Amino acid sequence: MSDEDIDRAVKEAEKFAEEDKKAKEAVEVKNRAEHMIFQSEKTLSDLGDKVTESEKAEVQSAIDKLKETVKGNNTEAIKADTEALEKSFYAISEKLYKQAGEAQGNAGAQGADENGNFYGADFEDKTDK
Repeated sequence: MSDEDIDRAVKEAEKFAEEDKKAKEAVEVKNRAEHMIFQSEKTLSDLGDKVTESEKAEVQSAIDKLKETVKGNNTEAIKADTEALEKSFYAISEKLYKQAGEAQGNAGAQGADENGNFYGADFEDKTDK
């Protein structure tokens, strides 16, 4: 290749670098959105009756909106709707984690006295005497 060909190739690469960067970002944003849709739908179906129908409806509405937005090519709109889905989905997740933590705390405290001490446990001393 001549120096002119190399210079032309470098200039073309620089010219298209910004377009390539935008295209890459668009693909990554779209993939993230589709992953969030998949995860949210799967989790909603797995939850069963652990959350109310109104809570499920809010997340489902966000899923449906994002599905429509992903069909287009507006990267900023896809980002915004993905964040909206995350917020509604995380609200349910937070509620479930709190419920699980409370249930775990209650289960652990059943055998304890007011100071958190446990009695009546099986114990065997295996230290050398």
